[in-house]
Amino acid sequence: MFKVVITDYVSPPVEPEETVFAGLAKVECLLARSVGELEGRVEDADAIIVFHEVSLTTGIIDRLEKCRVIVRGGVGYDAVDFRRAGERGIPVCNVPDYGVDEVADQAIGMMIACNRGFLRVERGLKQSLEPWDCRAVEPVPRLAGATLGIVGLGRIGQATAQRAKAMRMRVIAHDPYLRPGIEKVFGVEMVSFDELLETSDAVSLHVPLTDETRHMIDADALGRMKPGAILVNTARGAVVDTAALAAALRGGKIAGAGVDVLPSEPARADEPLVQLWRDADESNVNLILTPHTAFYSVEGLLEMRTKAAEEIVRSLRGGKLINCVNAQWLPEEMRERVLVGTPPTV
Repeated sequence: MFKVVITDYVSPPVEPEETVFAGLAKVECLLARSVGELEGRVEDADAIIVFHEVSLTTGIIDRLEKCRVIVRGGVGYDAVDFRRAGERGIPVCNVPDYGVDEVADQAIGMMIACNRGFLRVERGLKQSLEPWDCRAVEPVPRLAGATLGIVGLGRIGQATAQRAKAMRMRVIAHDPYLRPGIEKVFGVEMVSFDELLETSDAVSLHVPLTDETRHMIDADALGRMKPGAILVNTARGAVVDTAALAAALRGGKIAGAGVDVLPSEPARADEPLVQLWRDADESNVNLILTPHTAFYSVEGLLEMRTKAAEEIVRSLRGGKLINCVNAQWLPEEMRERVLVGTPPTV
């Protein structure tokens, strides 16, 4: 029987995985919160599922003795050294097609909450109960007719665009890797990154974390945004320079932010956005933080775990993989054997 290790986040019972494996593999849940907690516990695994609380570094990957596949239980795979895994002949896969509706709902929900001042006003009124009228929230600009700028028009970006269009918002997007013509299906205007920042009333981020996107929202980018604009990040924490964002919010450079992801998770007390969020003297700042929950619904989590397990079964049975993300680093003779269709680029 094969051994499959789930590094973090998921605790027993593991009914979704065991149902898919059907006796092919046994599952061990490590509930690790750091790389150090993986040492001595993953080396003999035949397959690994990793969520978002730990990383699979070069050091860990180099110690894997017989691992056939690593599956990231989610979309982003920056927590795995996928290049080194490929060099060692270990495919890395993700689950790119779960939770699309959930993340898009969260992005739109955060935008609405920041626009309407839901949490800022709720916090401010608890003690005084004054003023109990529209003065507590003003000014609130109308969202219908406002411009939403979407950075990254993949599955989730497209779903977010559809929701915004239903709200009668103007939607613009920036995505240099989008296949030409896709934007026409959704009625979205493609613009440069600078134009998006300068003209959007709300900016929603839907990009993976790469060398190109790390800190793409920095002090300069925030300075290009409208003073009344809202930033929403449900993508990856390090896409935003959180110190710069905290400073922009504190100084009133932008009107608000909804953030579901931080550069380091679980959240640390010294994280600039956490410090601002917890500061009683800054209760009027229009900042919403959620603990990396945008992906979650009961159905979405079950879909993610099931699809991750199914990819592992394909690998353990010598089948072809559907969502391999590090194909270009795998040995050439291995690619044809394990890959279905055209490998995703990274």
